[in-house]
Amino acid sequence: AVVSTQSTGEEAPSSFITPEVRKAMGEQACLLARAVNYQSAGTVEFLVDSKSNFYFLEMNTRLQVEHPITECITGVDLVDEMLRVAAGLPLSYTQDDIGINGWAIECRVYAEDPVKYLPSIGLLTKYREPSLADNTATLGVRCDSGIVEGSSISIHYDPMISKLVTYGPDRLSAINHMKHALDTYVIDGITHNTPILREILNNDRFVSGDINTNFLAEEYPGGFSGVELSVGEQEEVLPVLAVLHHTKQHKTATKGSFEYVMNFDKLQVPLSLSVTGDTFSVAGDTFSVTLGDKTVTVVPQGNQGALHSYLLDNTTVVPLQHLRYDGTTHSVRYRSCKREITILTPLQQKYMNLMPETVLADTSNLLLSPMPGSVSAISVSEGDEVLEGSEVAVIVAMKMNNSLKAPKSGKIKKIWARVGDVVDGDQKIVEFFETESS
Repeated sequence: AVVSTQSTGEEAPSSFITPEVRKAMGEQACLLARAVNYQSAGTVEFLVDSKSNFYFLEMNTRLQVEHPITECITGVDLVDEMLRVAAGLPLSYTQDDIGINGWAIECRVYAEDPVKYLPSIGLLTKYREPSLADNTATLGVRCDSGIVEGSSISIHYDPMISKLVTYGPDRLSAINHMKHALDTYVIDGITHNTPILREILNNDRFVSGDINTNFLAEEYPGGFSGVELSVGEQEEVLPVLAVLHHTKQHKTATKGSFEYVMNFDKLQVPLSLSVTGDTFSVAGDTFSVTLGDKTVTVVPQGNQGALHSYLLDNTTVVPLQHLRYDGTTHSVRYRSCKREITILTPLQQKYMNLMPETVLADTSNLLLSPMPGSVSAISVSEGDEVLEGSEVAVIVAMKMNNSLKAPKSGKIKKIWARVGDVVDGDQKIVEFFETESS
């Protein structure tokens, strides 16, 4: 199993720390700063055990990644205060002015595969941050980033794309607002970790506040492997997809019923769609979609680039990111998870089911680079006998050394890469002699 060892998110205040422990921590942090005559913004880190005992970890002489959530619940602009101190000015507040108002959650959005925790590089072909238009003093979203659509994510820097923050009057409202923010955060062109961030927010244990540093390992012991659509989610997104597909296929049409088959997650789901108007090229038209024995109405609410919105049964607004379409297959992102969904007519599906399955190339004797990067070491030579799990090469990407292990025991036939080479994902690094078992 592959489990991340870096932080994926933060929240303030803590769901575990009591006011008494928080006060004692603050006093210890101040004692430390006074002992070294420290004068600037700084961050003192502590570890806390299950009995609320806390232990000094380290001090960073700077603001940390998670400073926005502190700003959200205290109303203090920490960067401004840091600059004031640097300019020789006094702080604009005292300790008595600092209170905790509401709750804030931060998600670290990384350019990395959420299943393998490997970095991803490339061009941001689509990028749109969640809207700030509906922010209020007590409920809102904040996105700290330094990129725009068209920016390039390279192998030379940290994989963090942004710090996505939501705040609300309580923890549950901050969580729910973060779900919506992730659902409406359009990022395409590279792989990113929003699917696991969204899944964590749905986790009952996380929602209850029962979390620790082993949360990911305990909740996903086999590693995160993606999210399958529940029955309820299918009943929500499939009618929306049917309307999206139909309006892409037909700009105008007469009233009537249309039959489709949805292909996703190795399932084939038939449904019917009825058009209740003569045109449906603009938001506001009504569609009736039947899935099994359930019929719902779908009303398009318009789109902003790739982000579409639909009203389901006059009650639920469903955001859907439409990333690509080739005439039959739609690349969409629903609840942060990217899916390739093929939609065919029943006749098309009949012929598609007769097509032979594509046979994948045999790569069992190859060690491929799992990511783009630079080869910093080749640990074997041609003709060497290696054991399964031993290091074969090292790829450097986004300031991280990634050790590539032998997938099996065997003899090295050919080394395809050299130290200093810049390689793509899935590029050949080492080839093994074929063995009887392979």
